[in-house]
Amino acid sequence: MSWTTPADLRAQVQRLWDRGELLRATVTDAMAWPLRLSLKTPSAADLSDRFESVRDWVRALGQTPQVRIEWREWNHRVQGVQRLPAAVWLDTLQAALAFIGKVAQAQRFAALWQQTAVMQPTLLAWLSRRPIQALDLAERWERLLAVVAWLQAHPRPGVYLRQVDVPGVDSKFIETHRGVLTELLDLSLPPESIETSATGVAQFPRRFGFLDKPVRIRFRLLDPALPSLPGCEGLPDITLDATSFGALKLPVESVFITENETNFLALPAVAGSIVVFGAGYGWEALARAEWLHRCRLHYWGDIDTHGFAILDQLRGHFPRAASFLMDRETLLAHRLHWGAEPEPAHHDLVRLTPEEAAVYDDLRFDRYQPRLRLEQERVGFGWLRDRLARISSGTRKAPHSRP
Repeated sequence: MSWTTPADLRAQVQRLWDRGELLRATVTDAMAWPLRLSLKTPSAADLSDRFESVRDWVRALGQTPQVRIEWREWNHRVQGVQRLPAAVWLDTLQAALAFIGKVAQAQRFAALWQQTAVMQPTLLAWLSRRPIQALDLAERWERLLAVVAWLQAHPRPGVYLRQVDVPGVDSKFIETHRGVLTELLDLSLPPESIETSATGVAQFPRRFGFLDKPVRIRFRLLDPALPSLPGCEGLPDITLDATSFGALKLPVESVFITENETNFLALPAVAGSIVVFGAGYGWEALARAEWLHRCRLHYWGDIDTHGFAILDQLRGHFPRAASFLMDRETLLAHRLHWGAEPEPAHHDLVRLTPEEAAVYDDLRFDRYQPRLRLEQERVGFGWLRDRLARISSGTRKAPHSRP
């Protein structure tokens, strides 16, 4: 049976709710009333062949609360004159809300709207655009508005999130709601208070002028002849904040980057080189070190789809960075150590060399085996030494240049 049922009518109204249209209608004239709902009715053949089913359908529709039914008389050649629904209407917004059990929620949204109109009227546009999300945030909305007001009073405050002094608000609350706060603050703060180049939730502190926890970069000197840092004599394994790292003036020619701590610690000596432990921070911190752009960078990641995706991201900051031990020869030479990647990537990577792209395609299209991964720590140490020797002796080609 394809005739419209009471459940179908409710589903129509529920879709209006899910799109936020009924909530917007509680505070604006966004919808016209009465509202006609879609109705599929029985045909003449149904009256002849399924008369009892039609009668049950008419009864169920007629007993549906909140709706107004427009009837018509149908003179059927077999069943005679029949009174059938021709249209279904919801006469008011209240009827529509009651029909799907959303009266209390709509009242709550109206209260949020009034509160915002008094405290932060510029945010009414956000409420209108995201009414369902606003309703989900109802218990926290007053605190979110308070954070907005605090930043209006203290633009680009130059303090840590922990120092925001708002009742009921702590740094965890702000961190949890960075996404929505970004949208609210973008609407309510003057343009000069927003660093628009800082995007994404991780950049929330920089976007709005908070202090951020310093990013720390860990590196090892791979050449004993390199000068040690003051106070770090005899310590090849050093950790600095990103600013201090960027201020270094080491006579370094090559920089290796690895995501695996064991590889970081075990990488053998290489003349004029350091190795950076890539875990725990994005490439932005490294990119701010201008001296690093003059070095030859070698990225060593897992031979899997995400390893190549990370390499692709690195080249967004260091276009001349070369891959290291992420080639087909290394992959095939370590077949006994192959494993499985939990959730492979499949999107195109535009910054790979043709050779790297060919290996990436082999992986994402399962040409050797499904979800193939060779983790970097499974590469033989003798194989590693041989490749490092090629780099040290200059037999390895210079890093490619990206267009």
